[in-house]
Amino acid sequence: MALESKLTEQQLFDQLISSLVHSAWVYLGKVKNPMNDKLEKNIDQASVQIDMLDMLFKRMTGNLSEEEEQYLSNIIRELKMNFVEEKNNPEESNSSQSGEEKSKEKSGLEPEKNNTNGKPEDERIDKTEVKKD
Repeated sequence: MALESKLTEQQLFDQLISSLVHSAWVYLGKVKNPMNDKLEKNIDQASVQIDMLDMLFKRMTGNLSEEEEQYLSNIIRELKMNFVEEKNNPEESNSSQSGEEKSKEKSGLEPEKNNTNGKPEDERIDKTEVKKD
């Protein structure tokens, strides 16, 4: 390696796995995106993160400690279960809706009215927000 790392291989491995796991939770909409502090859901990207973890786990068979193997097995299973739950839950697929707005909807509280057109906030269209996939 050109640059000498002060981190051990174990620490680098742990950081790689942690990064993939965290990204999967963010894309599943279970953890706020640290870049904008919002809950967002991107099922396709969540699938990629989970598939990468699963691939690494399968490729490392025989090279993991018992604890690493158990941790990876459990976290991949948990991520997959959450993925199925989120994929089958279309009413929460609006990634621009905040957790607070979702809570209001679930609790039966009406969304606030926009003073200019009388429509609930979640019915207004923000023309500056365009998704590109």
